[in-house]
Amino acid sequence: MSCPLKDIPLNTIPRIEPERPGDATAIGQLTTTAFAPMPFSDGDEARVIDALREAGALAISLVAVDVDGEVVGHIAFSPVRIDGRPGDWYGLGPVSVAPGLQRRGVGSALILQGLDRLRELQAGGCVLLGDPNYYSRFGFVSDPALTYQGKPNRYFQRLVLGTSGRTGDVSFHPAFDPP
Repeated sequence: MSCPLKDIPLNTIPRIEPERPGDATAIGQLTTTAFAPMPFSDGDEARVIDALREAGALAISLVAVDVDGEVVGHIAFSPVRIDGRPGDWYGLGPVSVAPGLQRRGVGSALILQGLDRLRELQAGGCVLLGDPNYYSRFGFVSDPALTYQGKPNRYFQRLVLGTSGRTGDVSFHPAFDPP
């Protein structure tokens, strides 16, 4: 799957690659900056990524890097549990893009590459909390049979990557819990 980056001059299209040693500080700063103006954010996203990293629970951590080597985007995927049991499903998020590059396809490119990597891992599926209007373009849907915190939520969505969906209550890694 691919997604063109809109409105970005060809010589400045960020490349997507795995997080590198030494990227943690840049990822934290980017995440804090990207989420600062978001009314739904509690400002905890950078801490979550650090806690996932420290726990060894960043199954996939990709960065978008500009021509100068600066991290301008990041996406994290971590294992989730369904009805308390581990399996082959993952949670997407957080995903961050530098404010000056938002709405130009960088986030979409990170999501698509991340989902491709989940397919390579033969993941059964992926879940997230997010805007249905945005994530539906990647195939995510709300499924009342897959709940979050014991109840259906239209912002809680899933994408089946394997042969069949799952049912039950999903819990994210404890790194997502408030400190």
